[in-house]
Amino acid sequence: MPGLRVLPRPSACPCGSFASLDTCCGLYLSGQANAPTAEALMRSRYTAFALANEPYLLATWHASTRPPALHLASGGATKWIGLEVKRAQTTGSDTATVEFVARSKTGGRAQRLHEVSRFVREDGRWFYLNGDMPFS
Repeated sequence: MPGLRVLPRPSACPCGSFASLDTCCGLYLSGQANAPTAEALMRSRYTAFALANEPYLLATWHASTRPPALHLASGGATKWIGLEVKRAQTTGSDTATVEFVARSKTGGRAQRLHEVSRFVREDGRWFYLNGDMPFS
């Protein structure tokens, strides 16, 4: 049809919010904003895993528990395929937990990670502290 222009659809954010990456977790991954809640940080970290953004993952990991490296690029063909947040709970003025299920495929084999993650806020910024996988 003359005059009709089809605009490209912005890519959906991997975190499952149905928003575009640019208006969702992309704001945090680019450094334009800090995640306002522990759940937002957890979603952005899932997105960072999906995009193999190791610098963001390390920067949002609390210094007391942060590994020196993650080696995501050398990890192979992990494809993150879905995130479900089961519950997000404030546990103190600067602490929170988020229970989630993340699904992935590695070498064609489906995997499921069910974790309760702990987060801490320092100087107004949320950090991933650690997590338990009591459901695996």
